[in-house]
Amino acid sequence: MYVGTLSIDLLLGDVRSLKQKRSVVRPIVAELQRKYAVSVAEVADQDLHRRTRLGLAAVSGDAGHVTDVLDRCERLVAARPEVELLAVRRRFHGEDDD
Repeated sequence: MYVGTLSIDLLLGDVRSLKQKRSVVRPIVAELQRKYAVSVAEVADQDLHRRTRLGLAAVSGDAGHVTDVLDRCERLVAARPEVELLAVRRRFHGEDDD
């Protein structure tokens, strides 16, 4: 079993309220879940209007598949014009990890 995680720090565009923030973040989370069957949640900066951090996890029996899914997820978020990708942290846990 292989588990890959992404922590994606985002700067949101012209957002002036938490309600507007939700209207930007929710579609991104929904698209990632629908397209790639990954677990995604907003994990930090919930009280800030223009910042957020998404946590994402993928599980597979094939290490290459996990890497491919994480790459696609990162590209999808980076391509969204309403957000700016500030940082991405990737972790990979495999069969040999203790």
